[in-house]
Amino acid sequence: MSDLQSIVEKRLGEIIEVRHRLHQIPELGYEETKTAAQIRGELDRLGIEFVGGVRGAPTATIAMIGDQTRPCVALRADIDALPIQENTGLPYASQHPGRMHACGHDGHAANLVGAAAVLKEIERELPVCVKLIWQPAEENGGGAKKLVDAGVLDGRIGPKVDAIFGLHGWPEMRVGTVSTRPGGLLASMDSFHATFIGQGAHGAYPHLGRDPIAAAAEAVLSLQQIVSREVDPTDSAVVTVGQFHAGTAVNIIPERATIAGTVRALNDETRKKLEVSIRRRLGAAATAGQCQLEFDWHAGYPALVNDPAMADYVQRIVQSALGDNAYIPSARPSMGAEDFAYYLQKVPGCFILIGVAPQGQDSNPGVHTDRYDFTDAALEVGMKLFVELARNYRT
Repeated sequence: MSDLQSIVEKRLGEIIEVRHRLHQIPELGYEETKTAAQIRGELDRLGIEFVGGVRGAPTATIAMIGDQTRPCVALRADIDALPIQENTGLPYASQHPGRMHACGHDGHAANLVGAAAVLKEIERELPVCVKLIWQPAEENGGGAKKLVDAGVLDGRIGPKVDAIFGLHGWPEMRVGTVSTRPGGLLASMDSFHATFIGQGAHGAYPHLGRDPIAAAAEAVLSLQQIVSREVDPTDSAVVTVGQFHAGTAVNIIPERATIAGTVRALNDETRKKLEVSIRRRLGAAATAGQCQLEFDWHAGYPALVNDPAMADYVQRIVQSALGDNAYIPSARPSMGAEDFAYYLQKVPGCFILIGVAPQGQDSNPGVHTDRYDFTDAALEVGMKLFVELARNYRT
C-alpha cells in the first residue's frame, strides 16, 4: 500500500495555494461561478473526470475516481461564502467587498481537491469508487437537497452511493484533533416571521388605536416560555427572536410590528411541537392585543443524525491514522445546523468536526465572524482523513 503520509506532504503546498485562491474569491450560494471554475481547473489538471453542474445547482461539481462497478463512497465539501466584510488583514483576504469565507468553506473545498489528488495517485489500490461532491449553497440555500433531488446519491449521477462523509472546521478544537458522535450531532433549523396588524394612532392617545408593538412585545416574552415550560428538560431546543421592526417616530403608534426568529431542535417530535407552540402563543398575543396576525413558517434543514456504525468507523480511522489522542468524542450535540443532514436521510454516513485552532491556541475566531480563517495546517488532517475513510472502506 502506498505511503500516504509522503503523498499528502508532497501535495500539501499546492493545496494551501488552492485554498488561498478560493479565499480571495468568496461567492454566495448558487453564484459560485469563479469558485467552481477554480475547482474544475484543478480536476482537469489532475486528469479527473467530473460533471459540471446539475439541475438546480449549476455551480456543483461531482467527480468520480476508481472502479465504478465497486461500492461507492462519497466525500462532500461545501463551497459558498457569507455576506460579511472580511477583517482578517490576511495577504490572501477577500477581493469581493462584502463577501467572505467566514465559515471555512474555502478550506473544505481545498481539502477535497487535495483528497482527490491523493486518491487519483493511488486509484488502483482503492477498494471502492469515490464520488467527490463540491456542493453550493450550504448557507441557508439548501444546496444538499438540490443535489439529492438531482440524483447525486441514487445512481442517476454516477454510481449509487453506499456511504457518505463530510467535515467542518471547528475553531474550538486544535489542529490535529477530530470529533464526532453517533446519532444526533446538529440541530434542525426553521424560522418564522410574524406581523401584528393593529390600528395606528397618536402616541398621546393610545386608547384610540390598537398597538401592535405591545402585542408583539408580549409575544416575544411568551415565546421565551416554550423551551422552559413545554420542552422536556432532558431534551434541547432553541427559540430565538432575532428581529423586531416597528414604528417611524416616538409619538406614533404604528399599524404594524414584525418579529422574526430561528427555531432549533434535535428530533422531529420536538421540532413539530415547537411550531405548534409558536403559532398558538403568537395567535394568543394577537388576540389579546386586538390585532390581526400574519404568520409565515419556513421549514429549514432537518436535524443531522450520524449513522452509529459510520461514526464508529470514523473513530477507528482517526485513531489508526492520526493517533489515539486525536479523536475527541462529541459529548453532546450542537444547536448549529448543516444541510449535510439531507444526505444522511438517504444513505448511511457521518459528519465530522476537525480542529482548526493553531497549536498553542485554545481557540480560533469563531465561524461567521469577520476574522475567521480556516487554518492551513488543518488541510493535512482533512486530506488524510478523507483518503483513509475511502481506501479502508469495506461493505
